[in-house]
Amino acid sequence: MLTLTFIVKTLIDLYVMVLLLRIWMQWSRCDFYNPFSQFIVKVTQPIIGPLRRIIPAMGPIDSASLLLAFLLTTLKYPILLLIQTGSLSLDPMNLLVGLLSLLKSAGTLVFWMILIRAIMSWVSQGRSPFDFVLMQLTEPLMAPIRRILPAMGGIDFSGMGVILVLYLLNYLGMDLFPGLWYLL
Repeated sequence: MLTLTFIVKTLIDLYVMVLLLRIWMQWSRCDFYNPFSQFIVKVTQPIIGPLRRIIPAMGPIDSASLLLAFLLTTLKYPILLLIQTGSLSLDPMNLLVGLLSLLKSAGTLVFWMILIRAIMSWVSQGRSPFDFVLMQLTEPLMAPIRRILPAMGGIDFSGMGVILVLYLLNYLGMDLFPGLWYLL
């Protein structure tokens, strides 16, 4: 049972991350013709394409992808409970758990994108097409911190500033929803 639980949880979490990445890429107007952007669109298009006919976009936000990500995070824990105990619990509290799980997934995605951008800056030094997408995604978050905290000695600490804000928000989630935040 633990193996099946791990596989289901991992697959749902990864697909939610890809959906959130698609939303983020559309919101930040990333280069659509970039190979990484094309990969994200091709992975999500079989499900999002038909949904977009029913659910239109709300401005720069891809509402079909957001709704699907919310539904997946809301159904994740009842499905895991069904696998582990054999009983299905459809509680209205699952909506709050789904929303919190979606917020935590978004924070995790931002964390990993900034960390990958920092590592890629050491390795490829901006020559990869993936670097350009990472810059387009993370620059709106890092630019305000860069205005407050300028580069010191050629080292950019704005990524660290964003990660510290994410840690602050994570601890705020732990304070506001003790016990529940750890399960997400």
